[in-house]
Amino acid sequence: MCALRAFRRHVESCFARSAFLSLIRGPRWIQKQALHHSCFSQTFRTSTGALWSVLHRAVHLGGEVATASSSSGFRNLHHSSIVDSLFDSVKQADSDLVDANELLDLITKAGISLNDPRLSRFMENMKKMHGLQGGQKLAHRTHSLMLDREAFKTVAQENLQMLMRVVTNDFCIPDFQQFTSVIEELFHLCQDNENGKLASYIPQLERVDPKLWGLSVCTVDGQRIAFGDSTINFTLQSSSKPLTYALALTELGPEVVHQYVGYEPSGVAFNQISLNPQKRPHNPLINPGALAICSILQPHLSPPDRFRYVERKFSQMAGGQTLGFNNAVFLSERATADRNFAIAYYMKENRCFPEQTNLRELVDFYLQICSIEGNCDAVAVMAGTLANGGINPLTGARLVNAAAARDTLSVMHSCGMYDYSGQFAFKVGLPCKSGVSGVILVVVPDLMGLALFSPLIDRHGNSVRGVQFCQELVQRFIFHHYESQLHTDKKLDPRKPRDAHRFDAIASLLFAAENNDLATLRRSYISGVDFSALDYDGRTGLHVAASSGALDAVKFFIEVGGVNPNPVDRWGHTPLSEAIHFNHTDVIEYLEHVIKQRKD
Repeated sequence: MCALRAFRRHVESCFARSAFLSLIRGPRWIQKQALHHSCFSQTFRTSTGALWSVLHRAVHLGGEVATASSSSGFRNLHHSSIVDSLFDSVKQADSDLVDANELLDLITKAGISLNDPRLSRFMENMKKMHGLQGGQKLAHRTHSLMLDREAFKTVAQENLQMLMRVVTNDFCIPDFQQFTSVIEELFHLCQDNENGKLASYIPQLERVDPKLWGLSVCTVDGQRIAFGDSTINFTLQSSSKPLTYALALTELGPEVVHQYVGYEPSGVAFNQISLNPQKRPHNPLINPGALAICSILQPHLSPPDRFRYVERKFSQMAGGQTLGFNNAVFLSERATADRNFAIAYYMKENRCFPEQTNLRELVDFYLQICSIEGNCDAVAVMAGTLANGGINPLTGARLVNAAAARDTLSVMHSCGMYDYSGQFAFKVGLPCKSGVSGVILVVVPDLMGLALFSPLIDRHGNSVRGVQFCQELVQRFIFHHYESQLHTDKKLDPRKPRDAHRFDAIASLLFAAENNDLATLRRSYISGVDFSALDYDGRTGLHVAASSGALDAVKFFIEVGGVNPNPVDRWGHTPLSEAIHFNHTDVIEYLEHVIKQRKD
């Protein structure tokens, strides 16, 4: 108890606001804020996971964490104590058991798939507990399985970090259920849109079912949802172009890549035979630019190995999901590839390719990449990889370097929707790349990737339903790149918890109390903030001000805020006892005087 009290006082005196917000926003927020607080010790900076475990346990177990002290830096927080904390936080109130079905519900409600690779060992151990063999799937709610403490440790210990994130809701979209309901509403809204036509210049694409409509989302934390025909395969077509561009940037660097291709909108059709004034393709997201990228991507490999290399990289971007190859589409496109060959010969004449480039092999390689098959679930993870700065949200593998991901998104924002790119950037303001198969790869940077699929396309070559969904999306959420997040109250921000504004107001109040910041206190008072608000330990801003010796703040709380001068927190401490403990004589005298007056 004494150790926790010392820890709590250290937190309050050093970073009251950060500690409070950490309970709401989780360990990644702590790590980000640590860089901005000079009083945040190096131990705290490198132990955010342990800090979160201690804070989480303090909330759920009443704070009985003897190992949590500021002086120890949580060096004594062992693996077993974290497992115990996790067990105690999810066990049933009337027994010392965890209901496995309730735990699985907790995982799925957070948006985490039960086949997520970060939970693979946990799910395998759960299957063993159910008596299932390796190939059998764990059916949700087939029968109840209760886990005691030891059984829980057995199934949870190998994926403990991910389970802690689930239980503490440490994800970029905290209220995933509400977010899911809005996405589902928009999905059904766009389903009624039957405008557009099937792509006619590729015979195989003209035979696709026009009623298909699928959507998948993958956040940077691996939260996933899907609706409609999300598992139906389609060829990537031009949605592959930003992926190959990102690979080239990562392998060769921008200096080499941009000797062969520019990064500005062309203002002409995607298959126009044209180059910029420097005799290079305008950007990598039109056919000339994509051919240039293909010419420098692993040119030393044989044609089969080059294709296998790209296919493997795409699969890794999809989180290890198996991708297909539609040979019928490839043959269909190659049979009608006169325009692409004309572009390639024109580029060769202008020395746009490395020496010794074989044009037939190059065009085949380009068309093979376009003919790789995936579904919305796979493409959403690819988009999530770009949204996550090149790190796959499911595997944690860095597949594209951060600068390459940034540059790819920049080009997608200005050039990703064919000759509708300018209007799309204005109306939607998100990096996207469409393909004539009806796919749109959408990125909300630092938050999520989306894959939209509907084969009915408009005159620009973009999915009609997909474009409508993107427009509806930015009408409901603060996702447009230039949308003000400070002055847009009518739109939703899924990154914030429902009570984020209230929590931020209380956190600002505590921070102002600790720093004797009267300007912030006045602003909070005028804004109607409750000066009697309690933190997770039942402590008020007056407790914080008194323990810090902030006399002006103490007076403001009592004389202006009208708070009770003698509140008791969960540990039995009052502002006066805190002032006495830290020997703030002026605060002691003032509080004793006020309390005596109130009694009289």
